[in-house]
Amino acid sequence: MNREAPGQDAESSLMEHLLELRTRLVRGLAGTGLILLALLPFVRQLYDHLARPLISQLPAGQATQMIASDPTSGFFAPIKLAFFLALFLSSPWLLFQAWSFVAPGLYRHEKRLAMPLLVSAIVLFYAGCAFAYFLVLPSVFHALTVFTPDIVTLAPDPAKYLDFVMVIFLAFGVSFELPVALVIMVLLGWVTPQQLREGRGYAIVGVFVVAALITPPDVVSQLMLAIPMCLLYELGIVAAGWLKPRPRPDSA
Repeated sequence: MNREAPGQDAESSLMEHLLELRTRLVRGLAGTGLILLALLPFVRQLYDHLARPLISQLPAGQATQMIASDPTSGFFAPIKLAFFLALFLSSPWLLFQAWSFVAPGLYRHEKRLAMPLLVSAIVLFYAGCAFAYFLVLPSVFHALTVFTPDIVTLAPDPAKYLDFVMVIFLAFGVSFELPVALVIMVLLGWVTPQQLREGRGYAIVGVFVVAALITPPDVVSQLMLAIPMCLLYELGIVAAGWLKPRPRPDSA
């Protein structure tokens, strides 16, 4: 009987973790589903707001409408937008569920570090998306309309426009996580704040390469991603300088 007890305890503990994981997943999906249901009646207005950066930059006298090349894109594009927006709005709730599942296994000092990093990651991602919507998209579409010949009418397909905008949001949202990534690297002992300062020149070159790869092929959007990333790199160096990094294994 006693020989089976350790195995039974391990199996019981595993089942408890699986049940807890299922509960957290169900709660996370339920929260996202409720937000999606709340957004569905307003999908047309939401898409109108999403299209505003493009519509506001169209030349005077040009039709301010999109053309659905696919008969279903006018229907599915707003629904897809509502789904993405539900994920966007429910991300704090989803991360809270993930945190509640992982937190019991963390030490006290790990919890003190993880919570500020989690909150900072959420705020920076939202800031990156807001920066893209209010500053980047109007500038990009203004540049496109300036260089577009008069005989060409800008009337994109709703689905393709949504895909284009979502890529911009994702690119800027993830790029704004750079300070959090640098802090985590310092905490893990992979680099030191001094190494980050010394590698500033290489980082700037890398930032411009990344901006050229993940943004549309125009100078405006590339600069509007590269310049904030350079500033965020400096912010990450400052934040990492306040930490006590773990000793590297080869430093012993």
